[in-house]
Amino acid sequence: MNDSALIELTVDPENLPQDKQHRRLDMWLSQQIPDLSRSRIQTLITQGWVKINQQVCTTKKVSVQGGDRLEIILPPPQPLDLEAVDIPLDILYEDDCLLILNKPAGLVVHPSPGHQNDTLVNRLLAHCDQLSGIGGVQRPGIVHRLDKDTT
Repeated sequence: MNDSALIELTVDPENLPQDKQHRRLDMWLSQQIPDLSRSRIQTLITQGWVKINQQVCTTKKVSVQGGDRLEIILPPPQPLDLEAVDIPLDILYEDDCLLILNKPAGLVVHPSPGHQNDTLVNRLLAHCDQLSGIGGVQRPGIVHRLDKDTT
């Protein structure tokens, strides 16, 4: 578990939601750990990083019960093999800590299936050489991610 983090929680029966939907494991955890998105929590569950009462749980639909003890392991970020692509950027402002640019519509922000080398990230790597990582998987530190069709 190098560089992994462990979060331990106990379900307080006094504060357990009456609504069964809000007792669902992924929803309850997203309320308890607001720094993680529900999508990230669901991924941790399905990949076996969550235990309830020392038993690995891989389904998000399990309901938590009062007194349950949960362990959530946050694995270390996995590096991505990203290629720099030297295509000009429309830079509006740049200093040592910040880069503001005009992203053209239709340009995908992060690499994904079908878009490995034709993304904003690839262009930024050519311009900056290195980008900070955020999130559970090492992803370049784009503060406000824009959808493909957003300019």
